[in-house]
Amino acid sequence: MARIARGRWTHDHAGDLTVFLIGMRINKPWRPDAWLPAFLAMPRMLRELARDPSSGFLGSRMTLGPGGPLLVQYWRRTEDVYRYAGDREAAHRPAWAAFNRRARRVPGAVGVWHETYEVARAESVYVDMPTTGLAAATSARPVGGRLDRAADRLAA
Repeated sequence: MARIARGRWTHDHAGDLTVFLIGMRINKPWRPDAWLPAFLAMPRMLRELARDPSSGFLGSRMTLGPGGPLLVQYWRRTEDVYRYAGDREAAHRPAWAAFNRRARRVPGAVGVWHETYEVARAESVYVDMPTTGLAAATSARPVGGRLDRAADRLAA
C-alpha cells in the first residue's frame, strides 16, 4: 500500500501545464477482442513516456468508471502531447492504427475520446493521501501559511 502523506499538501509547479484526458468506453463487453488490446496498449505507452524526460510527460493517474477507464495525464505543453501522438517511432502510432483496424472489424464495440486543457493556473489539496494527481506529476509541498485557503493557492 502507498505511503500516506499525513496532513495537508498541495502541488508545487510553476510554468506551462497541459492536462490531457483520454478515455475508453466499452460498448460491447462480450467483445474483448475489440477493446482489450486498446486497454493493454496504454500501460506500454505510459512506460515509454516515463522513461523519456524530454517527452514533456509529467505523470498520470487512471480511474475506472461504469463506462470504462479514464486516464488523466499531465504534460508540460500541448505541443509535447501532439509530438508524441505523431511520432512514428513511438508506441502510440502503431497502437492507434491497430485500434482503427479493429474498430472497422467490430463497429461500435469500443469508443475512445480525449480532451486537452492548457492550464493557466491550478489549485490542489490532498489531505492524508498518498502523493497523487498533480502533486505526484510535479512535486508536493505542505499546505500552511499563505497556502491555507484554496483561493490563495490558486492565486499563488
